[in-house]
Amino acid sequence: MPSSRRPTYAPPKRSVRPDAPAADNTETAARAATSPKGTSGSDVITASRSIPEPSAPKQAKVEKPSGATVLAFPEPKGRRRRKKVLLAAGTVLSLVAGLLAAAIYSPVLALQTISVTGTHFVAPAQVQAALEPLRGKPLPQISDDDVRGLLGSLVQVKSISVEARPPSTLAVAVHERVPVALVKQGEQYQLVDVDGVQLATTDDPASASLPVIDGGAGAIGQDLFRATAAVLGALPADILAKLSNASAQSVDAVELKLVDGQTIVWGNASEKELKAKVLAALLKAPVDPKNPVRVYDVSVPRHPVTR
Repeated sequence: MPSSRRPTYAPPKRSVRPDAPAADNTETAARAATSPKGTSGSDVITASRSIPEPSAPKQAKVEKPSGATVLAFPEPKGRRRRKKVLLAAGTVLSLVAGLLAAAIYSPVLALQTISVTGTHFVAPAQVQAALEPLRGKPLPQISDDDVRGLLGSLVQVKSISVEARPPSTLAVAVHERVPVALVKQGEQYQLVDVDGVQLATTDDPASASLPVIDGGAGAIGQDLFRATAAVLGALPADILAKLSNASAQSVDAVELKLVDGQTIVWGNASEKELKAKVLAALLKAPVDPKNPVRVYDVSVPRHPVTR
């Protein structure tokens, strides 16, 4: 007859080492306290297994093959050409800037000699003396305005032309005012231009070979004086030398007198260039001794009249 006894399993007794840590003894006591009644801690079989935590997947390491060759593609030709052009342009600009700076400030180009031409009523020495403050200044720094400003006190100078002649010469061409008439002032005669500017004085009117304006600006007024002077300024030098005097009753009635006693009716100052040409032609025309010309009327230059 089969036995009714249940098989039992007796786990091996664990020996507690005297030097075991207190944590192990505490764990054994905890198991005994939680075991079911009627059973001892030695009747319970426990088993545990530690499950490792999943680790992050390792990235595949790509290794550069040993002996691999990296290809370097050449720079486009257009870009290389632009770089060369920009480099060349920058070099040229730098050189030009350096040369300009050297030319402008170099003492090698300092002014030492002043050459003056075109003077008649003013002496060249007067012009050179007026321009003395420019001496020693580099030629590139001297402008026409500098020269014109220094010559402003010389009323005979109407305009100038300046030319720098390296390394150290400044050539000044003077354009003087042209005298067109004489104005009597006391015992002297003033040489005046078309603007009435006094250029010089003389005691002998015959030495100037210019007509005398009766009374001058102070006697006939500024308007009549300007009209008369404008007419005289339009005449060539050979005709001016044949005139004895000029007068004006009004700005539209300017008259001239020749040294031979003949009268020139000029009229106003309009078309003065044409009138001057017509008058020159009339004076060159042959004269009939039996009917000498006393009046040349060029007030209407396209229809001149002699009588």
